[in-house]
Amino acid sequence: MALIAVLWIVAALSIMISGVQTSVRGEIRIVSSGRQVLEAVALGEAGMYMALQDLLANKERLARRSARDYAYAGRSMSVEIIPLNGLIDLNKAPADLLAALFAYAGGVSSQQASVLANDTVQYRTQRDLQGRVVGFESVQDLMSVPGVDYNLYARLSPLLTADLQGSGRVNPLAAPVEVLAVLAGGDRARVAAVFDRQSTALSASDIDSTGLNGQWVGFATTTRYRVQVLVPTLDGGSVMVIRHVDTRPDRFTGIPWRIFNAEHWMVAPQ
Repeated sequence: MALIAVLWIVAALSIMISGVQTSVRGEIRIVSSGRQVLEAVALGEAGMYMALQDLLANKERLARRSARDYAYAGRSMSVEIIPLNGLIDLNKAPADLLAALFAYAGGVSSQQASVLANDTVQYRTQRDLQGRVVGFESVQDLMSVPGVDYNLYARLSPLLTADLQGSGRVNPLAAPVEVLAVLAGGDRARVAAVFDRQSTALSASDIDSTGLNGQWVGFATTTRYRVQVLVPTLDGGSVMVIRHVDTRPDRFTGIPWRIFNAEHWMVAPQ
């Protein structure tokens, strides 16, 4: 009996030790992953600063998207600058543009798209206790609109901004292909004709925008940009670092630009 008891104790201890080892390995992986993300965010911000310095050094105000690779601390990263007026503004876009967004980019029925568009307009025109219009403070607020679940939000969020402070019109020179599809009513042939010209077009006259809804299109420039940096991690994945930036100097701090929105997420290995 004593031998059996000893064997049971040894077995129990083995199980406990195995559990502790598994727990420790899991914690090590979590810590390692967190460290990689923090490192990637720091590298991403370095890449963003280099891209913004180049932009300001050339005294540019981009009318179209710009992409370039940068290297810092031995790590290469891809930096894309997107003028925010190439995205759809949740606070200023008209209801019919929002309906097209939900239908063509969100993949919902036209009837549901109209309902969602009206609910979005109703949400952004709410007033607080002081009578001020609330509006969308960030793109994430879209999930507060009835009927917008996370899956729909995830499909639409890369195409949206809540920070433009513009007219609500979209600049097709700066628009991602998915936004162009919304402007073209889902006509992919017209989208391809515009998208193929974006990389070389310098002004509105360089592209044929007749296939896009003219009421939703505008070619004004902006000082506000979405800067997104894809930073590879050591485990074969990557981290997407995104900052919304106004390139007008901050008169209080003297910094040549202002960051007013920041986010990042991990991208799984392919």
